[in-house]
Amino acid sequence: MQTEIEALFDQKPASYTEEHFGLFQRFKQALNAGAVRSAEPDASARSGWRVNPWVKKGVLLGFRMGAVVDMSVNETRQPFLDKATFPVKRFTPQDGVRIVPGGSSIRDGCYVGRGVTCMPPMYINVGTWVGDGTMIDSHALVGSCAQIGKNCHISAAAQIGGVLEPVGALPVIIEDDVLVGGNCGVYEGTVVKKRAVRGSGTIVTRSTPVYDVVRGLVYSATDEEPLMIPEDAVVVAGSRAITHGPGKEWGVSLYTPVIVKYRDSKTDAKIQLEDLLR
Repeated sequence: MQTEIEALFDQKPASYTEEHFGLFQRFKQALNAGAVRSAEPDASARSGWRVNPWVKKGVLLGFRMGAVVDMSVNETRQPFLDKATFPVKRFTPQDGVRIVPGGSSIRDGCYVGRGVTCMPPMYINVGTWVGDGTMIDSHALVGSCAQIGKNCHISAAAQIGGVLEPVGALPVIIEDDVLVGGNCGVYEGTVVKKRAVRGSGTIVTRSTPVYDVVRGLVYSATDEEPLMIPEDAVVVAGSRAITHGPGKEWGVSLYTPVIVKYRDSKTDAKIQLEDLLR
């Protein structure tokens, strides 16, 4: 499948045949089943992950192949127009996924594990992976190709950024048992390691250094490696003073995420209530 997808992506035909659409349908079924992923664990990589560019090519191919069609439930009151290749993902009770009524949407071509709870309104985009037992809370967004682990909580209004292009770029990774607090943002291929906790309103990107006041370290992305939040880190929104020029004279500070502690029994007790909601 990889060879066929890459060939069709790299050599655009004059028109797409039934065979081409059949190939894309098999690819999308593999995404839905979790058989292929845009990124997957790799113990040999420093980040613990590797990107699969051909999978991103397959997703982009779907946009290229698809015609815009009417997907409206009621075209007068609430029109929906999108690519025919990416309708809303279909679920049955046997899938073990809770989608609470109220305006949520999950696009076809993503894996959603058993026991996932979707609180309205939320959105999961194409190419994503959401592990078993995770909660996607109200107004949360999981962007294209993001990888969310098992038993995570993506809290209300949190945004997990999507990365489709360039195809070789690592998407955002949220590993198992992570709590992403309300109004948080995780963007540009950041890797949040297992059991980390992100306090409400914390935003991390490739250009955002993270100050670890416990270990006395500063974590930053490089040209070769993404920003990585360590396992068990508790990250909150902080600030650092400008130390030169007018900024210093004016007493201006810049936003920065700060690791203030590492997860312990007190942290676990504070978030234990979430298990009752799943």
